[in-house]
Amino acid sequence: MATLAEVLDEQTVPGQLFKKLDEKSVRCLACAHRCVLKPGQRGICKVRFNKKGTLRVPWGYVSSLQTDPIEKKPFAHFMPGSDALSFGMIGCDFHCDFCQNWTTSQALSEPASRMGPEYIRRVTPEQIIAYGRQTGARVIASTYNEPLITTEWAVDIFTLGKQAGMKCVYVSNGHATPEALKYLLPHLDGYKIDLKSMQAAHYRELGGKLEAVLETIQSAVELGLWVEVVTLVIPEFNDSREELWEMARFLTSVSPDIPWHVTAFHPDYKRKDVHSTPVSTLQLAAEVGEEAGLRYVYAGNLPGRVGSLENTYCPYCQAMLVERRGFSIAGYNITAAGRCPKCGTAIAGVWPENPEDVNLGGWGLPRRVSW
Repeated sequence: MATLAEVLDEQTVPGQLFKKLDEKSVRCLACAHRCVLKPGQRGICKVRFNKKGTLRVPWGYVSSLQTDPIEKKPFAHFMPGSDALSFGMIGCDFHCDFCQNWTTSQALSEPASRMGPEYIRRVTPEQIIAYGRQTGARVIASTYNEPLITTEWAVDIFTLGKQAGMKCVYVSNGHATPEALKYLLPHLDGYKIDLKSMQAAHYRELGGKLEAVLETIQSAVELGLWVEVVTLVIPEFNDSREELWEMARFLTSVSPDIPWHVTAFHPDYKRKDVHSTPVSTLQLAAEVGEEAGLRYVYAGNLPGRVGSLENTYCPYCQAMLVERRGFSIAGYNITAAGRCPKCGTAIAGVWPENPEDVNLGGWGLPRRVSW
């Protein structure tokens, strides 16, 4: 029986995001590692590899495909109340020891993952979009593993999704390159980026570069993508007031309209000896964000326990605009023009054209594809 690696190698096509260095070597441009690969070598992600002088990249399969509320990604200012058809593959260019999707992101390097070939489902972009239309999804999301390393596959799906009237988003660590952002720009609408720390040493520990993530946040905003930033607040890792302040001030310097989600950590993967993030720490982080000048700060992963920090308020008159509990929307009061109905202030974001179509109420279990 074929191994997972062998099955994944079969599900590849020649890539677009690379540069030939000579007859045989290539430089991958999908993420900020910019791996230089000789024939037979793999990138840090393990899923992009040089075969006889051509970069082969993942294509034509998913390890997960289901509809989620867009709030789960999380996006707070991007098509609230919408279904997001979410697809994922295998692999990551980081190796975070607290990853909550480690069974897929680390499947090729972590024996405990137990991710086998039976979890791989061959599928075409056409089939994915057909399923999205069937379920009424308004958004297509590349998520679950790091989407940058499977960008060619995402672009082929997004191209059809755009034609079907869907919006397209990445849920990513933000360890991108200018070349990848330029390649994605015609196809991408929203970009959720993790900002894990403001310490370069911490990023090196996780397998990435802080500078690359900061540059991606700034570039994505300048390019006109809708950007939301998430910080998983981990006790004794990035939860000091000083570091939270540094993150918030950086985001404000890029744009005070960037929504910042400060979310609660729970013990997972290899970081099980650290306690969960208390509510008080998320409240502190939110206070810091607001003091730094951010207009929209949210606390996540603790539904019903963070008070008003799940809701969206007008930054001018403080009218409640979107009332949330977890992934559910209880009230929606933004006009079709994206403004506060009370004072007329423009609310930054990507809003539904028809407010009456916003899905109010609870969400059940995600709807998965029946293969």
